[in-house]
Amino acid sequence: MARIDRIVLRSRNPRAQIEFYCNVLGMVEFADQSVGYPGEGARLSFVPAETDHVPSADDLYWKIALAVPDLDLACCQLAEKGTPVGKPEQFGDIGYLAHLKDPAGFTIELIAHRFQGEASPAPVDKERFGGGAVLNLLTLRCASEELIAEKCEGWGLKRLAIMPVERYGFTLHFYAFTDEEPPSADPRAIENRSWVYQRPYTVFEVQHRPSLTHTRLPAAGAAGYVETVFEGAEETVWEDVFGVRMEKV
Repeated sequence: MARIDRIVLRSRNPRAQIEFYCNVLGMVEFADQSVGYPGEGARLSFVPAETDHVPSADDLYWKIALAVPDLDLACCQLAEKGTPVGKPEQFGDIGYLAHLKDPAGFTIELIAHRFQGEASPAPVDKERFGGGAVLNLLTLRCASEELIAEKCEGWGLKRLAIMPVERYGFTLHFYAFTDEEPPSADPRAIENRSWVYQRPYTVFEVQHRPSLTHTRLPAAGAAGYVETVFEGAEETVWEDVFGVRMEKV
């Protein structure tokens, strides 16, 4: 089965990025200079940029999310290292989360396995970041709900959940390369949400925002999102709508 293998981002100082993700967020550096957590989750690769990263609400790329058994522990660990992080909050019926920026200005979301006040079913290893983090979500943006379904299903991804966020005018769609079935067959069911955040692999999340007129990829050499690589495809294909490269193995 195919998998989300790596997310490639362009930044002024790739080495500073690597050191931050390893020293602060507990990832490990691999032989190809990508970073990630051991296991099934995607890795991050950083390549040099000629400019600083200036994020915009119409960027194709939004964020990654690290899912953790203990969000409060993760925020305490960041504070001990002098890394600023937002106050954890229960964001509606979406999840218990917090946000921070990496040295290049890319957004990182921290999301707990369960809603605020609910214990994670996973063991908490206090020696690891957040008790044992996984690169859980890659979040991109799109203006067309139909295009999201068409592309994701065409690539062989399974829909896991749909989460409307009405007060901000967008809906979140979650897909993954998996044979697993969510707790409920209704993708909008609340019980599917925490289940998504407990997956050991990286889930493809797309923010559907009807008010979005276009999505933007950075110019050649500029800092920002480069591509996401899906490994295990039947053939090597580049899909420019979401900046996805399907790699045949």
